[in-house]
Amino acid sequence: MKETLFFHCGFPMPTLIIHNPTAGRSRRRRLDAFIDRLGRLGMATSLRQTGKAGDATIFAAGSTAGTVVAAGGDGTMNEVANGLAGSDARLAFMPLGTANVLAWEIGLGSSPERAAAVVAGDVEISVHAGLANGRRFLLMAGIGFDAWTVRAVDLRQKRLLGPLAYVIAMVRVLRRFPFPDYRVTVDGVAHAACSVIVCRGRCYGGPFVLAPAAGLEAGLLQVLLFERGGVGAVIRFGLALLTGRMATASGVRIIAGREIRIEGPAGDPVQLDGDLAGTLPLDIAIDERPLRLAVPAQRPAGNRRG
Repeated sequence: MKETLFFHCGFPMPTLIIHNPTAGRSRRRRLDAFIDRLGRLGMATSLRQTGKAGDATIFAAGSTAGTVVAAGGDGTMNEVANGLAGSDARLAFMPLGTANVLAWEIGLGSSPERAAAVVAGDVEISVHAGLANGRRFLLMAGIGFDAWTVRAVDLRQKRLLGPLAYVIAMVRVLRRFPFPDYRVTVDGVAHAACSVIVCRGRCYGGPFVLAPAAGLEAGLLQVLLFERGGVGAVIRFGLALLTGRMATASGVRIIAGREIRIEGPAGDPVQLDGDLAGTLPLDIAIDERPLRLAVPAQRPAGNRRG
């Protein structure tokens, strides 16, 4: 891929921006505003655009930049975070995706100017990502109805309709999801569920809080076990998410743990941070390698250590 350089005085090494260009023109204008603002702050930037899945990981792994910005959605952020495994480079986010859950998680918002200020600033946190079969995730790992929905999303509809594409996919999945039995072992104790979401972050689908006790700096993962199946249960769980009552919803159990194994039908899909990432069985742990993440000075209290 061709690399575009934007040089400005003040910083000896350009910040690498890895951009997923599948978004529309309006998002490209926001990216341009972000780059322009970084220039006004005296920062040099280098832009690389992805052409296919996996490019962002390769670009990040091969970078010598001190800061690498994921300019796209949560999936782009996930790829960059995996590319930075073992690196001391700082990860930053310019949200240009559909849900931008990480932006909600850290209180970043959608403003290019605010994102640029975070990149130019020196506030950061040390994150120990989740590891799912060796792949990093910063937000969540989903198995069952959640992952089936991600697999069913039509990418053309996603570009045109945004979050509505997920609603359409959910309706399609409801007609055929079998609500199988998943065996979930958390720190050696076995449980059963119809669907499972393992949370590193609190938010899901945007600003909606799925696991209040989760957090990017927390020491444990939060495992949500959905113990009831059927269309009615899915509707109730959806309403609980929208109204902030998932943690107390009937049929949902939340267990904290460090080591999780999930078994179920062979070939059942897994989603990490909103993108498909392999199949069951799944072994999840906490990555011992820290990841430096640039964050706003003011961010949600629920995501601070403590």
